[in-house]
Amino acid sequence: MIAADRDLLLRLLDLPTAGPLETSGEVRLWEAMGAYEEAAHDIGLRTAHFAAPRPEDLRGPVPAAVRAAVAADPAFLACQPNLVLRLGEAGPTVMFNVHLDAVAPFEPAGFDGRRFLGRGAIDAKGPAVALLAGIRAAAEDPAVGRDVSVVVQAVSGEEGGAMGVYGTRPLVEAGHHGSLNVFCEPTGLRYLPRCTAAMTACVRVKGEDAVDDQPHAGHNATVLLGFLAQHIAGELVRVPDGQVCVAGLHTGRQHNRVYGSGELLLNLSYGSADSARVLTAALEKALVSGLAEFTRRFRNVPPFHRTAVDAAAVTCLEWRKHGLPALPARDVPLLDGLVPRWPAHLPAFTCDAIWLADVPGTRTVVLGPGSLDANKAHARGEHADVEDLDRFSAVVRDIVVRFARNGGT
Repeated sequence: MIAADRDLLLRLLDLPTAGPLETSGEVRLWEAMGAYEEAAHDIGLRTAHFAAPRPEDLRGPVPAAVRAAVAADPAFLACQPNLVLRLGEAGPTVMFNVHLDAVAPFEPAGFDGRRFLGRGAIDAKGPAVALLAGIRAAAEDPAVGRDVSVVVQAVSGEEGGAMGVYGTRPLVEAGHHGSLNVFCEPTGLRYLPRCTAAMTACVRVKGEDAVDDQPHAGHNATVLLGFLAQHIAGELVRVPDGQVCVAGLHTGRQHNRVYGSGELLLNLSYGSADSARVLTAALEKALVSGLAEFTRRFRNVPPFHRTAVDAAAVTCLEWRKHGLPALPARDVPLLDGLVPRWPAHLPAFTCDAIWLADVPGTRTVVLGPGSLDANKAHARGEHADVEDLDRFSAVVRDIVVRFARNGGT
């Protein structure tokens, strides 16, 4: 990375790019994408697409939060553009995907000569800039851009639970991908040839409130959901390619009432359609058995009698996110010898790479500098070290050059 790259990264870090699913504040993704486009033009890439997603792009499985946001605000999609850059017109193509949206809250940018600080430093503005540096170096080989092409997707809608449905997915569906596709996420420079998807379930109680002086008169959603959270946590099966997260539980914040309504959220990741079916069936079964056990245990406890008797009637299961594809593992010989492979015993994670799962003739990996935990992605103190970004640039260069010299295989 040269001085211009470091200036670009600091400029991107100075821009708040958390999308509207993350924040109600300023969203400056157009400005960030424009700065990235300008830098890409300087090294020879051209713009193949630069536009906001359209409502008609929201086909198939779409998280409920996205559908609700689009319905509530016509400008929701308009502030979250996607950019496609291209070097060369030859058939064999290697595609790199990076997201410029970030999570909230915004953190100021900083650089001490060794380490970049700021929201998105490692996830994924730092890798985005290092990616351009690597392509610039690769373009010194005359085969790059002549015999093979390079495509860069710079997307919105990766964070906030959007799952790439209005960013990466419509770009892939429009053909902006390659035979080799690299998604730039922190993996410690180990290539991950698989990717989980996730489904989000909401166990919702819709009952009647009551005053604290007569708690028996209402439905106590707090007691019911608390019981179900523990029961489901103990009953849910574990699949070898996914994770179970019993997440938020909310009924209310006041002490002087019984809350009759509330919700329990669960996030279930999976690496295959079979695992998704197993987890779905297990959750549905656990909810039924949990409601039956709650009724049995609390039917004769006066403050909770009404809740126990009506438990099944006032409780339902809603899927906030369901039906997304997972990326199965495939060998990627071109990367062997360049970087280590992600250890088979370590769980994969979820990112936009899922949208290449069913695209024929493609191989897809997740690869990037740093790590989600050590570099504090999504947390206070997020950072990226120059040394790691430079190493990633070198890896990008080597991937592109090897791809070109191997004739796109």
